[in-house]
Amino acid sequence: MIYRSFALGKWVTGDGEGTPLYNSITGEEVGIAGSKGLDFRDMLDYARNVGGAPLRKMTFQKRGLMLKALALHLHGIRDRFYPLSFATGATKLDSWIDIEGGIGNLFANASLRRQFPDLPYYVDGEAAKLSKHGSFIGHHIMVPKNGVAIHINAFNFPVWGMLEKIAVNFMAGMPAIVKPATLTCYLTHLMVQEIIASEILPEGALQLICGSASGILDHINCEDVVTFTGSASTGQMLKSHPKIVEEAVPFNMEADSLNACILGEDAVPGTEEFDIFIKEVLKEMTVKAGQKCTAVRRILVPEKLIEEVQTGLTEKLAKTVIGNPMVEGVRMGALAGKSQVVEVTEKVNELAVSQEIIFGDLDNFEVKGADKTKGAFISPVLFCNDEPFKNKDCHSIEAFGPVSTIIPYNNLDDAVELSRMGKGSLVCSIITADDAVARDFVVGAASMHGRILVLNKNCARESTGHGSPMPLLTHGGPGRAGGGEEMGGKRGILHYLQRTAIQGHPTTITALTSQYQYGGRQTKSSPHVFRKHFEEIEIGETVSTDSHLITIENIEDFAELSGDKFYAHMDENSLDGTIFTERVAHGYYILSRAAGLFVDPPKGPVLLNYGIDECRFTKPVYPGMTIAVRFTAKEKIEQEKRSDDDIAKGIVKFMVDVYDDKGETVMLATILTMIKKKDQS
Repeated sequence: MIYRSFALGKWVTGDGEGTPLYNSITGEEVGIAGSKGLDFRDMLDYARNVGGAPLRKMTFQKRGLMLKALALHLHGIRDRFYPLSFATGATKLDSWIDIEGGIGNLFANASLRRQFPDLPYYVDGEAAKLSKHGSFIGHHIMVPKNGVAIHINAFNFPVWGMLEKIAVNFMAGMPAIVKPATLTCYLTHLMVQEIIASEILPEGALQLICGSASGILDHINCEDVVTFTGSASTGQMLKSHPKIVEEAVPFNMEADSLNACILGEDAVPGTEEFDIFIKEVLKEMTVKAGQKCTAVRRILVPEKLIEEVQTGLTEKLAKTVIGNPMVEGVRMGALAGKSQVVEVTEKVNELAVSQEIIFGDLDNFEVKGADKTKGAFISPVLFCNDEPFKNKDCHSIEAFGPVSTIIPYNNLDDAVELSRMGKGSLVCSIITADDAVARDFVVGAASMHGRILVLNKNCARESTGHGSPMPLLTHGGPGRAGGGEEMGGKRGILHYLQRTAIQGHPTTITALTSQYQYGGRQTKSSPHVFRKHFEEIEIGETVSTDSHLITIENIEDFAELSGDKFYAHMDENSLDGTIFTERVAHGYYILSRAAGLFVDPPKGPVLLNYGIDECRFTKPVYPGMTIAVRFTAKEKIEQEKRSDDDIAKGIVKFMVDVYDDKGETVMLATILTMIKKKDQS
């Protein structure tokens, strides 16, 4: 079979001979892939102009719903991907992480739409007051770059590696060109086939290169984004490409690193934490046959527990069945290809010069259900390094397979320093029941690790583990790990947006942001905004209420009703040394009374108020003062119907500006109101 690239809206077979692709279990050829003849300049232009334009016009809400639809579609056909995943050497568990973990990433990113405005661009942070009287302010918006995201991925996660990246750039409004590793591109190819066939994405939003992408970076420009996942050496070569430097192209690198797992001194044999540690390290050595950028390469153990850890791990490794993932009982599959076996073997031999192998034999090991001479199989290898401060190869050489080194430490300071000697990692973990130890380790080690997992019996049951990056947390790390950052919830999406400062009058900034800015023009709402449907409300529409006189009886009645009898409200003799000159009204009474002033009671389009944001009490309110409210439509956000029977509705955020008889604001808040749409279709 020929695995074709998807370029310029069609499936394209490369010119000339391609690269043979092999089943890593049987060694049989599964097809060929080649990209010779693809015009990368045309692909980039096509992505920017054809794919980018519709994505940039979509709001975050629509992009999120697009991702949700894609996730639901792929989840419904997920079983189609497993048979081909087994050919990459992946066990069922490995495949589940890759396939369903990748689809889960789409779901997670789709849900982030709720954190963004109902706009094609993002309004970042709060307005900055730039003038004395408030007629000149500044703000920030973040707009999609008019470029393309180019994702160059390693072979170890051909599905997850693509989906976790495109989910983010699609949410930001950028198209993507994906270049998976040629070794396992056949699985990515199948996934892209299904995505394209679904017709959920706009034309040009996604293109695929099966084969070499050499030369693609020659045609990038400053609005593109390049991401790379793989070896540090390859990443450094790409990062130094002249176009990356000349055009100042954002380059996100997530490199394989020498991740560490630390056993706390309290986690002695017999404790749940000790058992958790053995289980976690074993899993990280054998899942994906150790071909994970997050796999544990260095196992840091208190010196007094070295023997027990060696015994525990070697016993478990000896019971790990290697072989054909489709055979019952197999717990570790093959590497992605025979070339990987050669590379891992070379690194194991380099490491063996300065440390001792205590488990594993690269020549003598059993394989179940397959011929190890034909497949890309390798034995797990466990080293022990008695002098890790002297013999430093384990801190600089990585064998990208089921290979790890036990390292002794004398005290927590040693553990911190040894963990840092990897010169930057994606993830580090510590297994301890002592939160003080966890705190000291995290604070000391965090600057050299992108993520730190603290594991103990309290969270182990639900923990996703050392090696699982989560969509809502950043994934990346300093130094050797590449210095990049991806995913991370909203943070990841912002990488694909250009932040621009905007300045002007509050009315102008309101128009630019579609969010009311304090001090901007307000228009009288007639009728009351609570009489209007979602579509009929305009940003800046304001209800100005009647005033209310605050009395001492109000304060005392609210104290009885709420139970809040704080001295500042109830005891005028206790005010010396405070900021108050007399008994002060409860802030929450002001908020409650404001609602009584701005609410229009009869039944109408308003369904409910369900939250308050950014509530601030800015000035004391004393008996004898009057308050009134300016109630202004601040922002509108569409909501999707969850079913045919669901009510069509949207969210309107209202600014509640409570002011006193001097016209000065005493309370400022934002309430979230769910309002029915006039059009229920």
